[in-house]
Amino acid sequence: MPGNEFYKQLHAFSDFSDLGDLGAYTAVPDDWVVLAADIVRSRDAIASGRYKDVNLIGAAVIASVLNVLDRDNVPFVFGGDGAFVLVPASAEADARTALAGVAVLARDVAQLDLRIAAIPVAHLRGLGTDIRLRKYELSPGNHLAMAIGDGLECAERILKNPEAVRPFAIDPDGSALPSLDGLSCRWEPIPARRGAIVSVIVKPAGGASLASVAERIAEAIGYDPLSNGPDAALLTNDRLRFRFLPRSLGAEIGLVGAAAGRLRYAVRAMVECVAFVWGYKSGRRVGPFEPVRYMNELVRNTDHRKLDDSLRLVLDVSDQGLQRLTANLDEAWQAGLLRYGLHVSDRAIMTCFVSDIGESRHVHFIDGADGGFAMAALDFKKRLVDGRNSAI
Repeated sequence: MPGNEFYKQLHAFSDFSDLGDLGAYTAVPDDWVVLAADIVRSRDAIASGRYKDVNLIGAAVIASVLNVLDRDNVPFVFGGDGAFVLVPASAEADARTALAGVAVLARDVAQLDLRIAAIPVAHLRGLGTDIRLRKYELSPGNHLAMAIGDGLECAERILKNPEAVRPFAIDPDGSALPSLDGLSCRWEPIPARRGAIVSVIVKPAGGASLASVAERIAEAIGYDPLSNGPDAALLTNDRLRFRFLPRSLGAEIGLVGAAAGRLRYAVRAMVECVAFVWGYKSGRRVGPFEPVRYMNELVRNTDHRKLDDSLRLVLDVSDQGLQRLTANLDEAWQAGLLRYGLHVSDRAIMTCFVSDIGESRHVHFIDGADGGFAMAALDFKKRLVDGRNSAI
């Protein structure tokens, strides 16, 4: 397939339980580039209660690039305190400019240091890793990238190594502010229904398969996290709460409104909030916003489960299920069958990117509150044992 339209032309799958068919993943072309971003000292921001701001910056990385490129041809992975976006070489210059602008915003508006780099896929392959993708369809026109090959893990290591990243680092100084149109964070935190929200990062090892790891998790929590059934859905309409005015609207206005003008954006955001509440309460269409359709799509268009070299899940589990899950994963880790990290909270948080509400083009980034995937990644790293684990 043409390298510039590699992702657009990938066949999409819609049954998430088919995730483990590793032979169906396709190698990213050599001339593509991984744009990698990560917030420095994100744990300090988490400790000060700013993880919603951290998530907003992570999602801004994705929104900034999608807003300047062909959205259908840009695979991305949201990581909580950072993100990966893959682009063809022909689009690298525009993507780098957008990403540099996000780093400026993070520094000047949110007082967060965002390290950024553009790392060629060919370089990652030269280091013995790979990036192979599949495209998971949330709903028509909305996709998430699933990745294997350890290339993204390698890109993250390079990004965080001052010497290794030097040839690829992007200098944000002097960059124009990017368009973050469509990015918002207006929903209230989503409370646990069963008892706890668990952010889990798990990776098979020692010859174990992704399916066997999923079975182990399902046995512990009482439902299959990879199924398309209602038990595996993190969101339900009755658990979504919209507060007027949203608590996080100020942070959104400060970040998203920086390029277009904060006053103008604040007025627009207020109007949107009023229209949303009226439509949500009445069930009537407001312009391109059709409340019933949008809410039904929203609960499907979440990234609470994904594969980016490791399986990442945001799970709603009972207290007993959490105890069984921890014991089960720890037993398998001790046996060398997987490595894992997890973080427990009582709620999840959601950051939204709505590129065209009339055309049902929107995706919603989910993370556990109070640290979510960032803290699960720290827990994951504590369990690394040299020589024990093999890649997917």
